[in-house]
Amino acid sequence: MTTMHAIAIREPGGPEVLTPCERPRPVPGPGEVLIRVAASGVNRPDVFQRLGRYPPPPGASDLPGLEVAGQLVEGDLTGDNPFGLKAGDAVCALLAGGGYAEYAVAPLGQCLPVPKGLSLLEAAALPENFFTVWSNVFDRGQLGRGEGGAGETLLVQGGSSGIGVTAIQLAHALGHRVFATAGNEEKCRACADLGAEAINYREEDFVARIKALTDGRGVDVVLDMVAGDYVPRELDAMAEGGRLVIIATLGGSAATIDAGALMRRRHTITGSTLRNRPVAFKAAIAQALHEHVWPLLAAGTVRPVVHQVFPAAEASRAHALMESSQHIGKLVLARGS
Repeated sequence: MTTMHAIAIREPGGPEVLTPCERPRPVPGPGEVLIRVAASGVNRPDVFQRLGRYPPPPGASDLPGLEVAGQLVEGDLTGDNPFGLKAGDAVCALLAGGGYAEYAVAPLGQCLPVPKGLSLLEAAALPENFFTVWSNVFDRGQLGRGEGGAGETLLVQGGSSGIGVTAIQLAHALGHRVFATAGNEEKCRACADLGAEAINYREEDFVARIKALTDGRGVDVVLDMVAGDYVPRELDAMAEGGRLVIIATLGGSAATIDAGALMRRRHTITGSTLRNRPVAFKAAIAQALHEHVWPLLAAGTVRPVVHQVFPAAEASRAHALMESSQHIGKLVLARGS
């Protein structure tokens, strides 16, 4: 078979522009493998790409989809293969694009074995969020390694999102006190069930609430997907030596800060994107996840939170739900056998 079914973006626009199509089956190059896709994760960057705001990096597939799970079919297994993967193995992988398809190509270094006890549908919900959270909360944000020591605290903005439920669980499992904002009581309960002290941002001032809950100290790390006018408020909610990590700008990219307070309180503001980073960078995250997080998944201490599974052909419905923000956790596209 030289062709495959996929979901393409016909033109920039709403969910209806996601269109079933037939494409040539991709061929893995040096250091790459071919995966028969059983399921694909749906992420906010897919929505931005559909809208024409987040083009794929040079050389990446123009098909949406940044993570998949399925069976490793073939490819170059002669290079660095830290997990001993082989043809026929069940894997999940982080992609730069191309996940909404029957087959996808991924760098071998960005593939991980499916954790023990997880289905392929659950595994498809792992890579994008877990790579992102580990890189930003624990590497850039240095949670547990700053001035607050091993017992540092984390504030997650948007705690019921796919990123949010992952950050809450990982930080909680690794011994940190976690706070999370969410927009209604159902989402707050979900955050609390996962280990966070939840704050309904529509009913409470999260800055005042954080200060009350920490006896005025503030939090050590903030994971921010909003930016905009949240930034000065987050700095106010941070402890001395705190780190603000910005990974999305849903509230706008411009922010005003008090540089004097920033210096006096030794705050750090940082941020990152993941999609365009080198394979070696992502492979290093994969190895850290395999060492520190995969045992937690196998033990059931941390788990993917899948809100709804859609047939792959109904990707437009998944995108509509994503944009409504009515979900808690991940949305996944499933392919038939």
